[in-house]
Amino acid sequence: MRFFSDNAASVHPAVLEALAAANRVDTAYDGDALSRSLDARFSDLFGRECRVLWVATGTAANALALAALVPPYAGTVCHRDAHIQNDECGAPEFFTHGAKLHLGDGDGAKLTPAGVSRVLDAIANDVHRVQPRALSITNATEYGRVYTPDEVAALGALARERGLGFHMDGARFANAVAHLGCSPAAISCDGGVDVLSFGFVKNGGLSAEALVFFRPELVAGVPERRKRAGHLLSKGRFMAAQIIAMLAEDRWLDAARAANGAARRIADAAPARLIHAVEANELFLRMTPAEAETLRAQGFDFYDWAEGEVRFVTSWDQPDAEVAALAGALARL
Repeated sequence: MRFFSDNAASVHPAVLEALAAANRVDTAYDGDALSRSLDARFSDLFGRECRVLWVATGTAANALALAALVPPYAGTVCHRDAHIQNDECGAPEFFTHGAKLHLGDGDGAKLTPAGVSRVLDAIANDVHRVQPRALSITNATEYGRVYTPDEVAALGALARERGLGFHMDGARFANAVAHLGCSPAAISCDGGVDVLSFGFVKNGGLSAEALVFFRPELVAGVPERRKRAGHLLSKGRFMAAQIIAMLAEDRWLDAARAANGAARRIADAAPARLIHAVEANELFLRMTPAEAETLRAQGFDFYDWAEGEVRFVTSWDQPDAEVAALAGALARL
């Protein structure tokens, strides 16, 4: 019974059907009809003009977004537990040709305007120091916490005041929107986000993520960067087909609601163990090694996060029987 990662979830049936339907001759790379339709589809979703590129991974989406915002001699402010800092093998630095990451702090891997200001104010404004050019946040965060519209807007206002581009790592953007019950624009472009890495792979996709530019002029040079990075796939229609299939009929939201609901049911079985509020599809629990071994002996697969802490991640396709079994097992510990 797997609760290790939503990356291991199955592919949504609608995605597989869309891939089969796209299995016909069309223009190569991103010149096909499906790829060309992405701008309009996301513009409708967010209620404003968007430019959209598909890529195969969230790491590529984040790194390309930052490369559009930050020159090699500048930097990006992010949380010290951010994915771009800890889990992308230096890809942001590689894609930006050396731009620095300035690390901030905040509960649940969330940044606040005060915390970001402390990072910015500590950097002398002279040629000897790496000057920040962007702010990057993750929604939902690496600890499953969600930025509200007001929190995003406050950070967006600070970014504008300080002359920073604003990037959002949305690997679990769908989970954040599902938790809040708001429009996708409310926690992104309405709050000043310039570029969004819109995740699909963790939420029913196979191998496609969307890089969404809310300021279309920022896309200049990014197609060339994508090509140079090896992410311009020859049969791009199969990338676009996945994204379109998940957007249709709000499948992306339904899938996220299912994952969030499963996490909530598990959290309700062990409230005293929770380290962070459960606002998406990740749970961080206090647990001794012996207790963890007891669960593994019952067939549960999960991640040892830190000493005395474990992480469970629920997926869009998590069987109800597995959720009930884990909730019962936690209650019995």
